[in-house]
Amino acid sequence: MKVCFVGHRKIESTEQLRKALYDTTLMLIDKGATTFLFGSKSEFDNLAWEVVSKLQKQYPYIQRVYVRSIYQHIDKSYEEYLLKFYEITYFPQKLSNAGKNCYVERNYEMIDQCDCCVFYYNDKYIPGQQNCTPLPTIRQSGTKIAYQYAIKKKKMVINLFQ
Repeated sequence: MKVCFVGHRKIESTEQLRKALYDTTLMLIDKGATTFLFGSKSEFDNLAWEVVSKLQKQYPYIQRVYVRSIYQHIDKSYEEYLLKFYEITYFPQKLSNAGKNCYVERNYEMIDQCDCCVFYYNDKYIPGQQNCTPLPTIRQSGTKIAYQYAIKKKKMVINLFQ
């Protein structure tokens, strides 16, 4: 079973969220999850990575996979650096010409590859805003796009935003 994590760049990292993420990840491991896919650029990704890394000490067979959205070709030293934090890293071929949409396309790739998506999705979140007050905006959250895509693809979705 594969699991991906997708969440907003900025989150309110509380003990309650950390515990919910830990309990959810542990439950997914108990249900057979062995592979965890991560993107980058968000506080939620960082928190999820910390939780999975902690659980990996108890469950050494689980793997952390970094799905790159940029740097199709990386040199050996950067790959070695990434592999200090992940067991696997790869760049999806379909992202080769994604341009500005690389993060959206990377999230689609992770969702397509997984059985369960763990989100931190606040429907009032506005990219670039410090708070979540709904204001008219033309920018759409990448997490919102990914969340809608996961629902459309009928993936198991767990949203940890409270």
